[in-house]
Amino acid sequence: MTRRTRNRPGTQGGLSGDQALTQLIAPLVGGMAATRERLLEWVQACGVAALEAMFRGEAAAVAGPKGKHQVGRTHHHWGTTPTELTLGGRRIQVRRPGGGGGRPRPRVRGREGQEVTLPAVAAFRARDPLTARVLEQILLGVSTRGYAASLEAGPVGVPSRATSRSTVSRTLIRRTREQLAAQLSRRLEDLDLVALFGDGVRVAGQTVIVLLGITRDGRKEPLGVSVGSTENAAVCTQLLQDLLARGLPIEGRLLCVIDGGKGLRRALQDVFGDVAVIQRCQVHKRRNLRALLPQGRQAYVMAALGRAYRAASADAARRQLRYLAAWLEQNGHDDAAASLREGLEETLTVLKLALPPRLRQFFATTNAIENLIGTLRHVARHVKRWRDGTMIRRWVGLGVLRAAARFRRIKGHADLPALASALRSAAAGERAA
Repeated sequence: MTRRTRNRPGTQGGLSGDQALTQLIAPLVGGMAATRERLLEWVQACGVAALEAMFRGEAAAVAGPKGKHQVGRTHHHWGTTPTELTLGGRRIQVRRPGGGGGRPRPRVRGREGQEVTLPAVAAFRARDPLTARVLEQILLGVSTRGYAASLEAGPVGVPSRATSRSTVSRTLIRRTREQLAAQLSRRLEDLDLVALFGDGVRVAGQTVIVLLGITRDGRKEPLGVSVGSTENAAVCTQLLQDLLARGLPIEGRLLCVIDGGKGLRRALQDVFGDVAVIQRCQVHKRRNLRALLPQGRQAYVMAALGRAYRAASADAARRQLRYLAAWLEQNGHDDAAASLREGLEETLTVLKLALPPRLRQFFATTNAIENLIGTLRHVARHVKRWRDGTMIRRWVGLGVLRAAARFRRIKGHADLPALASALRSAAAGERAA
């Protein structure tokens, strides 16, 4: 006698629920992938055909209809030539669909023998989207060796190039040099700065100094990058002097927000003198103080420091900080007390200027430039082998440009005239004294 059985709940023909679902979905996924591939091929073929039609139309507009007599003709058709354009991150040769090596693009010459560049060809070449695609892929973490594999498939039967490791590397180097020169070597006469941020970061064993300016209308402007062995005064001085050589106008006081590094502090004093109004980063002061305290004391000291920095006036904050320093000494934390007293007045500059709350919060720390440096680190981590300082500067510049593309005006930019007024008042008060 044959025993009859039924499928258990959640099974189909002896398969589990997950297995049955996989068998149902797999053909759908495969069909979607095939459809995408075929659609891409169709779009690319239509694009190539449209380009060829455009070329033929422009050639006819310049030289007249091919094979027909035209009185007073100034140009004439002159065969064809392969044309390279960028498509999908690679260089392709435009060919006639189904031509298999047929004539790609019509040529036009003047009566004197000079060849005329068709407007569409000139426009496509001027755009140069290849370098933009290379930069995009590299910033996403694609290596130069894996660039070709990261691209979608090219048009079927159309020769292509410019995807090899060496070509991508040359394109990247050329493009970063051009952009770095355009952004960090430009003239600065038109900038109306009210503040300057400066900070350093270690890249490949070298110290990179970055300067970021804040304009009167709230825009962030990368101003300069310098690479040296340490964050010393000589490197920082050379960078600041370069700003002046490029025409940076210094007509009044300038709020300079720094992390407390002695090299940059001394360079600002040597190059800008009394023009530089220093604000020491309160976040860096917190970190330095925390590192000198046992864990049991950190919470109390950090809370007291926060209350002082949020005080209504510089006098109130100064009293609280001096009391905190005395308390640290009484409890045996002499190093922490000395660290708190060092640069104490410069951590209170935003309070002395009586800035609006949003501006006080923004200019009290180097967070604005720390965000830029974070992007710089993210870009530089893709490099596995550093060769020289030029390569470091190039990649650092690439990171700076990447960050600059995302810049927005600062919060509270409408109150920046109050900062400019406070700086003028401070300068007038010192002259009167």
